[in-house]
Amino acid sequence: MTTAERAAFLTFAQAIARADAKRVLAMLSSRPELATLPTDEGASRGGAPDYFLEEIAHYIYAGDTALHVAAAAFQAGIARQLLRRGAEVRVRNRRGAEPLHYAADTNHWNPAAQARTIACLIAAGADPNAVDRDGVAPLHRAVRTRSAAAVRALLDGGANPGLRNGSGSMPVDLARRTTGRGGSGSERAREQQAKILELLRAQ
Repeated sequence: MTTAERAAFLTFAQAIARADAKRVLAMLSSRPELATLPTDEGASRGGAPDYFLEEIAHYIYAGDTALHVAAAAFQAGIARQLLRRGAEVRVRNRRGAEPLHYAADTNHWNPAAQARTIACLIAAGADPNAVDRDGVAPLHRAVRTRSAAAVRALLDGGANPGLRNGSGSMPVDLARRTTGRGGSGSERAREQQAKILELLRAQ
């Protein structure tokens, strides 16, 4: 990846994070390769601030594509535009995370948009039971980050509630314990935790 390509990717990722669909489409028209181009660099100890998308509280990692960013931003409409232009829904970054893994995270709060994005990716061929290099599936992430809407969307899309992560924990195990994430003890997180346990017990 050239310096110019890297700069264009970061500008494109920022437009996606800001939900600037007009800017996204304009950039795709002038540089269609942005729909599929993975970045060869990302967050690291020495350069994390350069790859942090403040609008969605999300870091870009090496191997991420624009579809990863659209997934993390819960931008189903932009994701569809990228998929129409050849974006690969099963592409993995250096950590083995696919776009659906990012859609299952809850770094910012918009449950309806998150559920729509998850449904969009699964309809496009994403595997709800794909695991990253740590053996973590999207459902594990959704449970750990306390998003009942994401859990429901993943279960509706075929996620296996009995799948164990790399540490041997099933989603229900993660739902019962404190996650260690900031805000995990908040009222909203406790409400989401109760809803998630209800969803998992119904499986």
